[in-house]
Amino acid sequence: MAHRHADLHAIAWRAMLAYGLEPAFPPAALAEVATMHAPASDAVVADQRALLWFSIDNDDSRDLDQLTVAERLPSGAVRLQVAIADVDALVAVGSAVDGHARRNTTSVYTAAQIFPMLPERLSTDLTSLSDGEDRLAVITELDVDDAGTVLRSTVLRGLVHNHAKLAYDSVAAWLDGTGTLPEAAARVTGIDAQLRLQDGVAQALRQVRHEHGALDLETIEPKVEMQDGKVVALRPVAKNRARMLIEDVMIAANSATAHFLAEKKFPSVRRVIRSPRRWDRLVALAATFGTELPAAPDAPALESFLVARRLADPLRFPDLSLTVVKLLGAGEYVAEAPGATSEGHFGLAVRDYVHSTAPNRRYPDLVTQRLLKAAITGTPSPYGLAELQDIATRCTVQENAADKVERQVRKSAAALLLSSRIGAHFDAIVTGASAKGTWARALHPPVEGRIVHGFEGLDVGDRVGVKLASVDVDRGFIDFVR
Repeated sequence: MAHRHADLHAIAWRAMLAYGLEPAFPPAALAEVATMHAPASDAVVADQRALLWFSIDNDDSRDLDQLTVAERLPSGAVRLQVAIADVDALVAVGSAVDGHARRNTTSVYTAAQIFPMLPERLSTDLTSLSDGEDRLAVITELDVDDAGTVLRSTVLRGLVHNHAKLAYDSVAAWLDGTGTLPEAAARVTGIDAQLRLQDGVAQALRQVRHEHGALDLETIEPKVEMQDGKVVALRPVAKNRARMLIEDVMIAANSATAHFLAEKKFPSVRRVIRSPRRWDRLVALAATFGTELPAAPDAPALESFLVARRLADPLRFPDLSLTVVKLLGAGEYVAEAPGATSEGHFGLAVRDYVHSTAPNRRYPDLVTQRLLKAAITGTPSPYGLAELQDIATRCTVQENAADKVERQVRKSAAALLLSSRIGAHFDAIVTGASAKGTWARALHPPVEGRIVHGFEGLDVGDRVGVKLASVDVDRGFIDFVR
């Protein structure tokens, strides 16, 4: 059986509709975008095009939301700047484009098709911080000392220019000393020094977060590889230094953004993972490994348990991580009034946290950008607290729906990939065992299925040999027998 792309395409489209997401843009939104052109700069915008801004993203990304640049100050601290695409400059509150974005609230990334939050002419061209283009941006500026402490931060508007479009894997290989400097970086004098400087700052920022109990989790969500419309492979996306560099810098920028809005007495949409309600289950889980966690939620204690388990058993660590993620509970968006105290973000060990760094792809970030621009110019908030809470609730619901769509298509892609291998044998690891059923993840390729026969006596973490019994592509079901 051929692994047809069209099947996955239809599955993705159906999943979008089933989970309450709109797969197509309304004609009015497309008509709006057809008449747009890149916005001009104005007098209040700082011209920062001469700085050595660059982007690091996936190889195939065209919706570039962020650029970074850094410089060593006379004091010895590093001034780190994060430029975020000024999407609000083109997407007005109440427009048809804004209406669609507010309904879906996020881009949805599936192997068959990407369903972008904004029409592609916007997200991959007019607002993208594309290579070699001058673009308006909202810039978060942080001064960070060598110990990873943020000494000061602010937010301003600027005009920026992307001098080098880089990709995670090749940058990580160069930073690790296993690859050459990517060509796009080698063409621009000084980008190599920028990468080293930013990598150092990112590591210092991460160190401080981990000391405060940020959780170092590693789950396997394999990337589906397509060729000529067929599923050809499933590959795990590995964490690497370049991904972590961007992740750490963006977490710092999101915290600084929250701090700026609080300072300006503005409301905000916070991203929170509440203190885990199922902490007792986490305590019981750690006890099965001989580790005693405190009775009350304690992020540093959980982090040191995770570090020890990663070292002791790297093969099973992704499955342990996934269990911990489920017990922590999902992140959610909440509106916060000026002066209120935040619940914070348990998994990241940061008290003040908003999403601000991806306004092309996430609606809360676009809302935050509008709040920031008003706060910078001293004009009133474009949103009242009640409206922000409605938006926050909607964003939580739709983000969960998008996760379900992505997971459904990933499962269907895995079933497609294995559809010609009925009867094949795999080494696997048991990932779930309860009254509902027993589940196992094959090691190569990393696909999960249900053990429908011979599962008696198996427990989570056991290594097991399985044979592929059947697949159901539409539903994404994979059945193994022991």
